[in-house]
Amino acid sequence: MRPNTLAEAIDRIGRGESREKALGEFLDHFYGLTDEPSRYEALRPEPEVADDVRLNALAGAIAEYLAKRSRTDVPEWVSAASRTLRDPWFTTDRPGPGINEYLWHSSPAEFRSRNIFTEGLPLRRASQRSADG
Repeated sequence: MRPNTLAEAIDRIGRGESREKALGEFLDHFYGLTDEPSRYEALRPEPEVADDVRLNALAGAIAEYLAKRSRTDVPEWVSAASRTLRDPWFTTDRPGPGINEYLWHSSPAEFRSRNIFTEGLPLRRASQRSADG
């Protein structure tokens, strides 16, 4: 069963499911939601703070990014200190000065502000109706 909330997806990752599978299924669900209240409810519950600091920050970045792109309220929990990394995380399997610089410049503000550096459209899915979700 697909996770209906970001918190459910993060919980599944914490229990050992792959990040790609759990987040992919959540994103497919989220992009299928047609109204603002439903989208907010999918982001509102705060994921448990995990031992994995990257996962904690990633949850905050994803929630803020999706909320802003879908024009819904940003949940308050995203601004907790546990949702930001102390050290930079470049989300690539091929690190290097050129790649890192590209990721630094292309990362959406919601990720960059948490010290996460990724591609410009990190949450795109085939199920996405438009560039704005």
